[in-house]
Amino acid sequence: MTEDEFRAWSHRAADWGADYREGLRQRPVRAQTQPGEIAAKVPASPPDNAEAMETIFADFERDILPGMTHWQHPRFFAYFPANAAPVSVIAEYLVTAMAAQCMLWQTSPAATELETRVLDWLRQGLGLPEGYHGVIQDSASSATLAAVLTLRERALAWRGNADGLSGSPRLRVYASGEVHTSIDRAIWIAGIGGDNLVRIPVKGPARAMDPDALKAAIAADRAAGYLPAGLIACVGGTGVGGTDDLTELGPIARDNSLFLHVDAAWAGAAMICPEFRDHWRGIEWADSLVLNPHKWLGAQFDCSVQYIRDPESLVRTLAIRPDYLKTHGKDGIINYSEWSVPLGRRFRALKLWFLIRAHGLDGLRQMIRNHVAWAQELAERLRGEPDFEIVTEPMLSLFSFRYRPDGAGPDLDALNQRLISAINDDGRIYLTQTMVDGRFVIRFQAGQFDCTREDVMMAFDVITEIARGL
Repeated sequence: MTEDEFRAWSHRAADWGADYREGLRQRPVRAQTQPGEIAAKVPASPPDNAEAMETIFADFERDILPGMTHWQHPRFFAYFPANAAPVSVIAEYLVTAMAAQCMLWQTSPAATELETRVLDWLRQGLGLPEGYHGVIQDSASSATLAAVLTLRERALAWRGNADGLSGSPRLRVYASGEVHTSIDRAIWIAGIGGDNLVRIPVKGPARAMDPDALKAAIAADRAAGYLPAGLIACVGGTGVGGTDDLTELGPIARDNSLFLHVDAAWAGAAMICPEFRDHWRGIEWADSLVLNPHKWLGAQFDCSVQYIRDPESLVRTLAIRPDYLKTHGKDGIINYSEWSVPLGRRFRALKLWFLIRAHGLDGLRQMIRNHVAWAQELAERLRGEPDFEIVTEPMLSLFSFRYRPDGAGPDLDALNQRLISAINDDGRIYLTQTMVDGRFVIRFQAGQFDCTREDVMMAFDVITEIARGL
């Protein structure tokens, strides 16, 4: 591709992207294709000869696009969002064009120094106390793995990486059943073992970890000769927004020398609004916490922020310094590759810098407040319908519900499965499901960057219309 061709196709791709975003409301939210349908359109063998960009681009639009679920659709109410505010997309154009590998300060000083500054901006916006230091990870899964590796090393007096785990005490980590499955995977990968992730019962409408049950589990493990090492709490759990009481858990972690990691991947973004900070009251007890600006703040995926109270413990766990990575003659620099599992690093701070400057914290706060208000309004409308029940009350913009009409029979789980399948096949909105105390429920969350009140209220029309047609 020549420079002129690169310029022309860059313009065309940007125009296509703008047209795509403008027309999203006319597309079904979830891909409507069947398994194997897209693969059948792609030749089984690669081409030996170069193909024209016109042909490749046409094939993309005809064959690939129909198999895409549109995560930037304003009526994407499934999972949690993976937002990409337009200004963030523009920043990513620049990052992609420069294509820098920002693993060390010297490989792009601006990437390192902007990351340090913009994460302190965000710390201030979240109301986190001074003393927390941020790093951008690719996802909450990676941040959680880094935290679990750190708690493992701290519990083993920093000998786990060198000695391995075979002769070590059996470590125990505590969490409720409301935490994300990335916790399980981190425990596996860290070599602690899934059987040593101790599930603590929850209580109350917030589905918070029971502190008395936690203390009893720790005492029982000590009596059995195990070594309690870490506590993982959640604020806004993925299923239905389960939220632990950090004011209760923090002192337990301190008194038992447990490393406390808080997963606030989704809900943490809402803490830029002071009125929502009661949800993580006691966050100052955390040794580590994670939130994803790519979920609810509008920073294009991937952009997950981990805050650490003692970054030296993270560096001590993860840093490795061969001669070819050393920066000579510079003091006081940060090499963020020593704060994460991967060596390679993209310039993720640029999109966060663009985003915060272009919208301001007040603009981002208003977006989140709108989503919360609209989701709560929808929950009340569904509550007023005789054939629906709200199963879990709104946690910010997330709640769950069930359809239970008179005469539906005993198998309400199957009925609600049919309902959500019909809703998603319809295409106007996209929802997902979870289980609450053994019951199948439908989740709703509002969080897409361009969502409007009308989009959220359309969900009421779609849900009730399709339910009555079952």
